[in-house]
Amino acid sequence: MENIMSVISDSVFGVWFLIGAALVFFMQCGFAMVESGFTRAKNAGNIIMKNLMDFCIGAVMFILLGFGLMMSEDYLFGVIGVPNMGIFTDYESFPWSSFVFNLVFCATAATIVSGAMAERTKFVSYCIYSAVISAVVYPVEAGWVWNSQGWLCKLGFIDFAGSAAIHMVGGLSALIGAAIIGARIGKYKRDASGKVVKVNAIPGHNLTIGALGVFILWFGWYGFNGAAAPSVEALASIFLTTTMAPAVATCVTMIFTWVKNGKPDVSMSLNASLAGLVAITAGCASVDALGSIIIGAVSGILVVVAVEFLDLKLHIDDPVGAVGVHFANGVWGTLAVGLFAIDGGLFYGGGLHLLGVQALGVVSIMAWTAATMIPVFKLIKASVGLRVDRDEELAGLDSSEHGLPSAYADFAPAASLLSIDDSPVVVSGDVPVAEAVEVHSEPYYPAPGEHKFTKIEIICKDRMFETLKSALMAIGITGITVTHVMGCGVQKGKPEYYRGVELEPSLLPKVQVEVVVSKVPVRTVIEAAKKALYTGHIGDGKIFVYNVENVVKVRTGEEGYDALQDEEVLA
Repeated sequence: MENIMSVISDSVFGVWFLIGAALVFFMQCGFAMVESGFTRAKNAGNIIMKNLMDFCIGAVMFILLGFGLMMSEDYLFGVIGVPNMGIFTDYESFPWSSFVFNLVFCATAATIVSGAMAERTKFVSYCIYSAVISAVVYPVEAGWVWNSQGWLCKLGFIDFAGSAAIHMVGGLSALIGAAIIGARIGKYKRDASGKVVKVNAIPGHNLTIGALGVFILWFGWYGFNGAAAPSVEALASIFLTTTMAPAVATCVTMIFTWVKNGKPDVSMSLNASLAGLVAITAGCASVDALGSIIIGAVSGILVVVAVEFLDLKLHIDDPVGAVGVHFANGVWGTLAVGLFAIDGGLFYGGGLHLLGVQALGVVSIMAWTAATMIPVFKLIKASVGLRVDRDEELAGLDSSEHGLPSAYADFAPAASLLSIDDSPVVVSGDVPVAEAVEVHSEPYYPAPGEHKFTKIEIICKDRMFETLKSALMAIGITGITVTHVMGCGVQKGKPEYYRGVELEPSLLPKVQVEVVVSKVPVRTVIEAAKKALYTGHIGDGKIFVYNVENVVKVRTGEEGYDALQDEEVLA
């Protein structure tokens, strides 16, 4: 009976192992969505193409060279395998499951680099360094960790699912690449001497897509961490730690950014979920619930500090936070095993031995990654070039690199005029009406008996249009002209922050409403508009008053006062 149960268990976990590999493959979609959402729309097609090709190119390189270097039975000095091309010469006895599983992990290491160097990297250059990572960089150091003959494996180094072997390597490669290629145009303002005097925020175009990517990655991470679980009990424990660390990290980041910036940062909280997942990856099978919670809490602080330090102090442009998420938390997660492992962790009575082994592994893998990736990026820069030219970057890589007019060809930004709430306007601020809804007028003194014509132009937020329209109709305005406009200005309210950087004023959709009156008093229109638009905040609206020499109704030929009767509008 025990033999039967053992066979069943082996079969079930063999299937789960491959399902886990499929979940890890699906994480490529998550990375594509996160990177696309955190960058600008003009580069979305390029980013999708890169995330597609790093897996496809990586698969070719891994089958030809990488798997042999990593998992070969002919392993030299505990350092590197000898590729024997067994997949082609002895396919029937080849470890297919091991190949597939390690391939999808390899693809993850390669795709991390893409985000940090997004929006300015040549596509051909990306293909080259992605191939190098998949063929040599990742397989060699991963063999140290996961090949039973690897020197770190023999020392007792613990990296169950790749905080160091995958995420730290990808994150460090991203840091090196971002530093060598330089920042995106407009990210940093410099003085005549080249010193950075201002850091500009460049918000991503679609945080909804970014959030979808995070949820996909979190879902896939259950396969990432759990696929190699040796038993049902171990799998359940891994699922628990893989859930708690990112959940706690996200809560900590939300609170931290809320206190620091006055509002909880959406994009940073999304990064925090990934940071917690990265940090728990090494020790997911070695720590308990308390350990996972502490690891996640530290990750929530670390990711914010790392992202802002890189941007505000080192002035290295990482659009998606790849370095803070993968490198910083890859290092932390690997070292945390030496602190919180139930068997051998410092805080669990195990002394310093395991922590020392973990630190040695971190330093060794970092040294290998830096020693290979710095020359790779330098060589690419000196040969085919690493960065697109200025005009191509400004136009967007979709067009210059792929001949794609836009990844959103059938879509254009539009402001909605629909109102879904007929309740009274709530005054929630304390800015005086005169500042919130400004009135600019031009004096005019009509001759005795002369009718005065006045155009009143009202600019307001698009969501307030229905309220304003109802107010104007109520005072006898029977027609209005409405135009969609874009507005930009520096306001005296509190500054807003994106990933710790103060946002510059940006173009926002507005509605411009125009009416011409003679019979209806101008002051009545102004007061009605102010009452409709006022919420007590800077930017409630502006009202401009102009003199009009004459009005002509085209249909009847009427002019002046008669042309405005029953239709108080300049058509």
